[in-house]
Amino acid sequence: MHAHGFDHPVLDIDWHGQLHRHSLGWVCARERGELVGFVNVAWDGGVHAFVLDTVVGEGWQRMGIGRGLIEAAVVGARAAGCEWLHVDFDAELRAFYFDACGFTTTDAGLIAL
Repeated sequence: MHAHGFDHPVLDIDWHGQLHRHSLGWVCARERGELVGFVNVAWDGGVHAFVLDTVVGEGWQRMGIGRGLIEAAVVGARAAGCEWLHVDFDAELRAFYFDACGFTTTDAGLIAL
């Protein structure tokens, strides 16, 4: 399988099946039909959901859109029966996720692959 617009192959997996097994959905913010923000919510099929790829377009940042995306992700994950919503982020986003969105610190581990 090749990603459209890329010269290198992507993982040779059933993307449609992966999507239905591991994605709770996407939260999108639009202004007059234009996509201005996006977050993907993945899950483990059980009680853990994961925030991935939170993005707000330039010119739309610092207006509460990102916080609104995360709030909608929380509501959706809770409605799906999840008990936990996880997020990993770069250090410069610490205030956004902890202060603006209400995440708390936790012990976690990571192995770079």
